[in-house]
Amino acid sequence: MKLIDRQYLDTPFYGARKLAVWLKSQGQTVNRKRVRRLMQLMGLRAIYRKPRTSKPGPGNKIYPYLLKGLKVTHPNQAWAADITYIPMQKGFLYLVVILDWYSRCVLAWKLSNTLESDFCIEALKEALQKGRPEIFNTDQGSQFTSAEFIALLENQGVRVSMDGSGRYADNLFIERLWRTLKYEEVYLKAYPDAAEARREIGHYFIFYNTKRPHQALGYKTPAEEYHVEPIAVAKGGMLQSDTSRISIPNSLGIAGFHLNLE
Repeated sequence: MKLIDRQYLDTPFYGARKLAVWLKSQGQTVNRKRVRRLMQLMGLRAIYRKPRTSKPGPGNKIYPYLLKGLKVTHPNQAWAADITYIPMQKGFLYLVVILDWYSRCVLAWKLSNTLESDFCIEALKEALQKGRPEIFNTDQGSQFTSAEFIALLENQGVRVSMDGSGRYADNLFIERLWRTLKYEEVYLKAYPDAAEARREIGHYFIFYNTKRPHQALGYKTPAEEYHVEPIAVAKGGMLQSDTSRISIPNSLGIAGFHLNLE
């Protein structure tokens, strides 16, 4: 599953057949059926890499994509959310992130061992404590089309936008974040458990927001671009006014009751 996840970042257009061929070239004894089953477990689909978020819940409303051709010129104009797979030594977790498009700042994130909507709702509530976007973009997954998630946005007067079906590039900034996170953090480590994953990913997002310069931002950090001065926020340490005293909260922020040990 780790090999599949890594290769999928490079070739999201590979389906189970091509991934099985690639895995065999890497010395793995595996057939197409097993690759397909693992992809289903991870939520990976050819062209459109989403952890089972591309299918809306029955009866849930789908909203149009509002970001096409839109020039994003300031923080809180557009936010985006997505989910990805995080491998550990044994098992895996799912990570949701809420990102400000203009600054690339990670406003909130949560880990979960299931794909229920609770951890996405918790992340959204946390992000809304920091600001309110004009537009909020997600894929068409059941977590993001749920009545409670949509109500949180509409009650704040936020316009809801959703990626087109099969459109890999509609949430491109989040896709770039996944690649950055995995190559700079996740693939370099083998988290022994969920607590270690939570702690290390937390440290990485502090680094990403407050210390890692972005070329697209004129080599400013996301925190510098999102706020005139970085501010301290509750529950997550996303931004710190004093980065020499970075700390991780005691709460693990992990939803669910068991680990995925596939």
